Formats: sequence, structure tokens, C-alpha cells
Amino acid sequence: MAVRRMNSVCPYDCPDACGLIAIANDNRIVQVIGNPDHAFTRGTLCPKMVHYEDTVHSPDRLTTPLKRVGKKGEGKFEPITWDEAISTIAKKFKETAAQYGGESIMPYSYAGTMGFIQKSAGDPLFARIGATHQDRGICSPAKSYGWAALMGGSAGTKPQEAQYSDFIILWSLNAVATDIHIWQDVYRARDNGAKVWVIDTHRTATYLSADETVTVKPGSDGALALGLIHIMERDGLTDKEFIAEHVSGYDKLKATLGDYTPEKVSEITGVSVERLTELAHAYAKARAPFIRLGSGLSRYGNGAMTVRCVACLPAVVGAYKEKGGGFLGSTGNISFISNKIMSWASHGKTDTRLVPMIKLGEALTNEADDKIRCLYVYSSNPAITSPNQNLVRKGLAREDLFLVVHERFMTDTAKYADIVLPATTSLEHSDIYSSYGHYSLGIGYKVIDPIGESKSNWDTIRLLAKAMGYDDPFFDRTEEDLIDEIVATAPRLTDEERKRLLATEPVEMELPEDYKLQYDTPSGKIEMYNPKESEPLPRYFPPYGDDAELWLINSPDVRILDSSFNERNFDDDTPKMAAWLNPKEAAAKNLKEGQTIELSNVRGKVRLPLYIDEGVAPGTVVSYGVWWQKYSSDANVSINALTASRPTDCAWGSTFYDVKVNIRPVGDAE
Repeated sequence: MAVRRMNSVCPYDCPDACGLIAIANDNRIVQVIGNPDHAFTRGTLCPKMVHYEDTVHSPDRLTTPLKRVGKKGEGKFEPITWDEAISTIAKKFKETAAQYGGESIMPYSYAGTMGFIQKSAGDPLFARIGATHQDRGICSPAKSYGWAALMGGSAGTKPQEAQYSDFIILWSLNAVATDIHIWQDVYRARDNGAKVWVIDTHRTATYLSADETVTVKPGSDGALALGLIHIMERDGLTDKEFIAEHVSGYDKLKATLGDYTPEKVSEITGVSVERLTELAHAYAKARAPFIRLGSGLSRYGNGAMTVRCVACLPAVVGAYKEKGGGFLGSTGNISFISNKIMSWASHGKTDTRLVPMIKLGEALTNEADDKIRCLYVYSSNPAITSPNQNLVRKGLAREDLFLVVHERFMTDTAKYADIVLPATTSLEHSDIYSSYGHYSLGIGYKVIDPIGESKSNWDTIRLLAKAMGYDDPFFDRTEEDLIDEIVATAPRLTDEERKRLLATEPVEMELPEDYKLQYDTPSGKIEMYNPKESEPLPRYFPPYGDDAELWLINSPDVRILDSSFNERNFDDDTPKMAAWLNPKEAAAKNLKEGQTIELSNVRGKVRLPLYIDEGVAPGTVVSYGVWWQKYSSDANVSINALTASRPTDCAWGSTFYDVKVNIRPVGDAE
């Protein structure tokens, strides 16, 4: 077979959804490179995807179905056939549903792939079963809610506009780790004289590329934003004409600004009055200020409200008037294509029991008569990624829980499974992709045949549906059939765009020329006062915290993404799961670099090696990455043993960063 080059899309949970070119020889991927024709990613790949072929052809790939022969969590299995695996699962699901009802069965999936078909593959089947419905809002629903409360369904500013800005804020965004393509536009802006500010809770790798940095106390970003507005209003720096024409409720917000004096805000945020004033003036006096907002600040108990507060800033200064000015949190609220045909609502009852992702531990350890008795996990690794890890693992370890895991590798969740099914990578199946960081679409058709006996999410669900007696012709459709229907029924696509998309060209969707001045709200304006909200006005209130001394910040690690890419071999001596502490904090506690410490709170304990870093703010301890157990410095748990399943103020978002811990050297008396 000749060497082939095929366009594709990065499938991982990242706002950039990079355009790829996969190069194959026979049935082997030899190289993956960036597609230079992609409107935003422009041929660049992150270090994780540059060697995607190492994941596709890893010697650790699961290549055959497995049946557990050891204790749950032990990871002992023997190979079985697909027929045996599917018949076992179907029999167990049918018996369980007949005896206990459909809600005794639950699917659990998330963003192991972001493709429209594979991500939602289980919904058509489990909706028909009447299973417990999973709320997938673990990443940034509070961020989306906060934006919508102020802006409705308005479009976020295109990321490429940043290159025309003269003042850029990367806020709660470690772009080096999670959004590298924005740098192409940031650097172009800087070449033209723009200043780049970074606002975060700790010194990230992105700090090194900034002109100015501001370090805020965890969960205080909303107060910072309102304090900046106070200064702008006090010093006559607001855009009164823009506010009068495009903003509703500013007068009501203005009446509350007395609660956010620079002195009060300085105490809340840890940012000096002088620095607050400098930032407020620099932002307000810029011609076209641009804010790129990450998701970290939304993962506190006040997350949705915090986003509302921060999103007020461009409206106060009229940033939307100028090319290059604006605000981008996400583009995910603008849909050019729809996965309606894959949705739960299109295939079954929507009033079945709903379990938020963050509450998986509680759902699995509930001993009521209606407890979850069968769990089907795909595209997710909850034993590592879910909050309150000890409770989640306790639930997964139940002997009376029938657990099926469909995965590419033997993850920590798969080790608890009764049946493990081998899954494909994105280059072994077909799918269609959107993005939540820009406005481009893409299709990736299968490049090589599946490795071993692996099957895609959709092909596996089709087999299971047939085995359970669902003869609906919907389950006869191939991935390619579904892609064709999604494209054909997308009302906002032109015929030319459909043609290009089906030819696997990356297609950037067009927005109206004045899109930044069109507001999809009931009033047609930016609604700083929203009477439909229980809290009509943006305000600051503190995060949850814990009865402990230090804030724990689990920051992204550039080598992995959530728990993805942990299949790679990291055999070097660089730290994986570790803790970083400010030198003054360490000295006060008589802690020294290199020693093992224990972080603890009411939910659990984790042991980590300690590193000293002046970039860590006092009152905080920092770790990096969500590492599989094999890379954990603690033999029993990883970092999510400390995180809580408490929801954000709105939308069932996670509060991964709203965590405090105590610290002690290992060896102290218990």
C-alpha cells in the first residue's frame, strides 16, 4: 500500500481542535503533522500531538476483549472473544433492567474524544434502555453559565482578532499548556506594540512570556474585576456612549461599586492598590483591549458569578467597537452543526434519573434500593479524574457493581472492570469535530484499520444494541452515514462549505461583520442586570475553601491533558506528581526541598515530594497534572483524593480548585 496523507482533527479536550495531517504507510501511522490550511492552528501542533503515532501504535494498547479473573482494582484479566464479551454485557444489562428498572444502569463518558459521534455514542442506546442519565458538566459549565447570564447566546470574539489588539490579558489561562495557538496572534500583536498581561493564582509557564503579571488569591478574580470597574468609573475611564447604547443595567451595577474600593479589593485579592490602579488604567486606555479567559477561575464555588464579573470589563470600556478588542471565554455556545441525531432526547425519555459527573462517588456508594448496579464507562477515566477519588474508587470496587470499560489502555478505571473492551484511536474511526476555542469545523475519516480487535465507541454500541434486541435501523448506520446526515442537516452551512467539509478541508465559519455588536439577549443588550437570575447583579462572594491552611492549585502539566497521554513512557527523572511551595512558607514550617510531605483534608491524604519555588504565592501549594496511579508519588491515591464533589454556584460545574489542605512532613506522629 502506498504512503497516504489524510486530513484529520485532534480529538482531545482542548479548545484548539488542531487541524492534522496523518501520514500512513500500509496500516501504520508514521507521522502526524499540523495542517497549515487550518484558519486558527495554522500548521502548529502541541508537543503532545506531535508524536500521536506513539499513542496509536503503543505496545500497551488493548487489542482484545478481557474478562476479570482477579479482585477489582487488581488488574488481572484473561482474553475473551467479542461475541462472548457482548453477549455477557447484553445478558447482564437485560437481566438488571428487568429486575431493577432501566435506571439501575448508567453510562459514564466524557472527553476522551471530542468528536460528535464517538463522544455521544452511548446516548442512543442508553436512552432507549431508560438508564440513569449523566450530566457531563464537569469541565466548564459554570464558565458557560456566567457568560450566558450576561451575554445570552452572543458569540465570543474570534481568537485571531487578538493579533490586532494593543492590550491583551490572558486571564486564568496557562496558554503554554492549554492554548498554544493563541500565541501566534499574541506575538503578532506584540510585534505591533501590544502589551501582554497575565493574571493567575500562581506563576505559570505563561508568566515567562508576559510583559506584566498579576497574582491573585484563589477564587478572588470576581472581586478583582469589580475593583477594576470601580477605579475606571471613579477616574472617568468608562465608555459612556457604548454603555448607553449597548449595555442594560450598568447604573444598577454602578450603585454597588462602593463595596469594591481598591482598599477592600486589595485585601480580598492580595493585589496592591497601586497595581490595581495601574491595570485598570492600562486596560481602559487601550484602543482595543482583548481578554482571553481560561476555565480555572470558574472551578470555584463562585465560578459562574466570577465569570459574570470578569465579562463586564469589555463592555465598560467599549472594547467590542474596535477590531482586536473583545472577550473570548469559549466559542462552544455557537453551533454551526448539531449532534441532535445522537442526543439522548432524540432516542428516549429525558426524565430518567440525572447524576452529575462530579457526584459519581456518591451515586456508586448509595446503598438505597435504586442504586446503580451496572456502569458502562467509555472515553473517561473516573478513577483518576473524578473529584473525591477515595469515594469514587470505593464505588468502583463494589463486587455487586457490574462494570464495563471501553478503553485504548489499561487505565486505573479499567482495572476495576468486569469486562474491558479495546477501543480505537481517532485515526482508526471516523468523526466530525467542532471546537470551543475558535470557529472552525473539521472531519477526520478513518486512516488505518483498527489495531488488533479494537472497535470504535459507535461500532461497539451498535453491537450491544443488536445483542439487546434493539432492531432500530438507526443502529445500522455507519459513522460515515451519520457524518453525512450531520453535514446535510446543518442549516448554517452553505453548499460550498458542506462540499469542502466532506472533503476533509478545515472550514472556518463566517460571522457577521458586526458580530461583536450583536447581543443575543432578551433586551438585545449586554445585561449587567439580569432579572431572570436569582442574583440579578454581578457581585463577589468567597469560594468554599476548607477547614485547612493552604489553597491547593492543581495546574495543567504540559506533558499530559487531564489524564490523557499518561500512556506515554515518562521514564525520566523530571517530577510528575509533586508539590511546590513558597520558600517563606516552607521555612515557616521547617520543610526542606526533596523531603516527602503529606497534604490532607477531610476527604483524603496524598504523599508527594516537595519542591521550593518563589513563584508559588504564600498561602498556596501547587501541583501539576492529573497523573495515572503508576506515576503517582503516593502508592495508594493520586491528587484527586483531595478534591471535592461540591458543585459550583450554577450548572453543576466542578470545584477542582476550591480546595484547601494541611501540610506536614511524612514521619511526623500521626
